Amino acid sequence: MLFLITVVLAWGLVWPVNKVLLESLSPLWLMAIRSAVATAALFAIALAGGRLARPPRADLPVLLSIALLHMVGFGVLGAWGLQLVPTGRSVVLAYTTPLWVMPGAALFLGEPLTPRRLGGVTLGLLGLLVLFNPLAFDWTSRDALLGNGAILVAALLWAASILHIRGHRWRSTPFDLVPWEMLLATAIIAPLAVVADGPPAADWDGRRVALMLYAGIPGTALAYWATAMASRALPAVTTSLGLLATPVVSVVVATLWLGEALTPSLGAAIVLILGGIALAVTGRRVPDARSR
Repeated sequence: MLFLITVVLAWGLVWPVNKVLLESLSPLWLMAIRSAVATAALFAIALAGGRLARPPRADLPVLLSIALLHMVGFGVLGAWGLQLVPTGRSVVLAYTTPLWVMPGAALFLGEPLTPRRLGGVTLGLLGLLVLFNPLAFDWTSRDALLGNGAILVAALLWAASILHIRGHRWRSTPFDLVPWEMLLATAIIAPLAVVADGPPAADWDGRRVALMLYAGIPGTALAYWATAMASRALPAVTTSLGLLATPVVSVVVATLWLGEALTPSLGAAIVLILGGIALAVTGRRVPDARSR
């Protein structure tokens, strides 16, 4: 439970921290520097635990998938959207990922879309409808359209990565691959940042250095490690439900620290989306088609 609480706090705080860093860094440079810091920390954790080893050839496809879809795709699009969209809305949209995983698992992995799961997806989509109230959403704002769209695409990429993780036959453990995935992500994002944005323009005072170290070490490296540890010791349902507290932490911190308004539509969307996910993951597990 301590590891699970660590993950929730680390990931919950990292969204407001990223929002502040994006005031002086481009999304590409934010993710490049954050990934580089996290890479160093993850290799240090792996070395300290005696678990640093070359990835098995059979795990290379899923390594590439996680690095490209989650760490690069989700990370960069999420940061770009966060630059344009308030923190609370951004994190709620990002955590719609499980809603897209459930129908994807039924389509590609043969996992039954049970009435409980279907009800959870429906409830979550109702939350999205509340969040994107056609009467209240500013359809004329280019930033609103691009920012919200980028985060939703990011959530879909993360969902695709999760589906690959579920369907992959692992040789090593997921955490053993994380340092290599983060290294690959850094090697991809850093050159893109140089080409697209030139040298980073941030004035690196003590505050920004501290925030970036937080984003890279507790907000990324420590969170991945603690997730692996929590998943080993706790039931999957407990871990899944516990992680639903992450966007709540982000919204509370964004409200208290950044002064963002907690609107009625955002509050209702949080309840509906996270409630839908909770409904879907707490049902009795049904074996997928491959195990029958």
